[in-house]
Amino acid sequence: MPPHLSDMTVYVLALLTGAVAGLRAMTAPAMVSWAAHLGLLDLSGTWLAFFGNVWVRWILTLFALVELVTDQLPSTPSRTVPVQFGARIVTGALSGAAIGASGGRCLAG
Repeated sequence: MPPHLSDMTVYVLALLTGAVAGLRAMTAPAMVSWAAHLGLLDLSGTWLAFFGNVWVRWILTLFALVELVTDQLPSTPSRTVPVQFGARIVTGALSGAAIGASGGRCLAG
């Protein structure tokens, strides 16, 4: 995170990212990956630095776009199915951790 952002800003960004992950599982990681690429999140030196990789960024973007399309299909199961619900929790937690890690507070994110 840029140094001018407060702790509260990190918490709010992590909360909003969690809300995005609750709507679409792959959108939050794609968003975090793009933020790392654009220099909005400094993940260098953290275990989440892979988000800044060019391949990861494009693969997550592709997954997010595919998810947008497949969610509209009538054969797509409900979002409350345990596997889909779990995926949203995991991707939200991972994305929030990346936001927290960029501010030096991985667990807070």
